[in-house]
Amino acid sequence: MIEEKLESIGVKLPNPPTPAGSYVPVIRTGNLLFISGQIPMEDGKVIFTGKVSDNNLVTAQKSARMCAINILAQIKREIGSLDKVTRIVKLSGFVNSMPEFTQHPKVINPASDLLFEIFGEKGKHARVAVGVACLPLDSMTEIDAIVEFAE
Repeated sequence: MIEEKLESIGVKLPNPPTPAGSYVPVIRTGNLLFISGQIPMEDGKVIFTGKVSDNNLVTAQKSARMCAINILAQIKREIGSLDKVTRIVKLSGFVNSMPEFTQHPKVINPASDLLFEIFGEKGKHARVAVGVACLPLDSMTEIDAIVEFAE
């Protein structure tokens, strides 16, 4: 059971964040979930903010991991159980970075690593990691996902 695995590694799923704009958090079409960009939000507050640089890489990695946890919370809310996930198809990771920062993949890796750890082979996915000039609510990171599931 995925929930037991989460508990064993110390991950507690939060209530899924509500959208910060005029969109829905998840679209279900066929057996795919398109999960809107998740930021490092907890209890309605952005936890990790500001520009990413070489000086705060570890903090930015924590931000990306929190985005992945919020993705998991959205999945659970939408389909009821993480055990229904058959594949993490793709992540798109955005890093609110300083212009000279070039380690975007390293920032997003903890999100990918968490999904690999939880889902094993089903957690392997395609991915993009890019730097951007700013993100909503000054978030350090934002990650969206495409997830396949079975009923």
